Amino acid sequence: MRTVVEGCQRFSEFSRGEPVLVGVYVFGAVLEPGTDVPVVQMAFVLDMPADELTWCAQPQSCVGLPSLLEIDKAPVEWYWRPSEWPVANHVIRRPLRVWSLDGPDTAALDALDRGEAEDLRLPAPTDAELHEQLTAELAASLAHLRRVEGGFWDRDWRSAHRGLGIYPENHLWDAVHGYLDLLGATQIDQRDTHT
Repeated sequence: MRTVVEGCQRFSEFSRGEPVLVGVYVFGAVLEPGTDVPVVQMAFVLDMPADELTWCAQPQSCVGLPSLLEIDKAPVEWYWRPSEWPVANHVIRRPLRVWSLDGPDTAALDALDRGEAEDLRLPAPTDAELHEQLTAELAASLAHLRRVEGGFWDRDWRSAHRGLGIYPENHLWDAVHGYLDLLGATQIDQRDTHT
């Protein structure tokens, strides 16, 4: 994880003029003291419009980012999050920030090493906040899915959404997967609200 954070710092220094990466968080099992973690779950907050960075979307403009951040070969499961939305959602629960534009958060990294990061994690959203967030993300995800489906057979769209091992089919799959995942989360959220 520290290696990834160092890669984020190098990338940030390289792209000082227009920072794309504005925050990095860890979440999941890595936050549980004494847990053996084969893969670290991380959320990368990007300064991009939310409608371009819906849940599970991999915009063509970000295709090279995993390599630049050195996470493509690391045991990392990563998610992109737009800076205009909360980093937390139905999957990313009470994350811990480990990097920001100010640099590595050494206090958080050291606390994580000691198994004492609980107090530094973001607070959980209220049920109402989570419901509002999931509703907004679901609407954005559906709009994204419709854009992808609408452009899927267009020659120019297909050309613009191809490169570095990513194909139009990948964008379609990501759009469908993100939408269905959010739809399932909102249905669970609605059942919990009515119980």
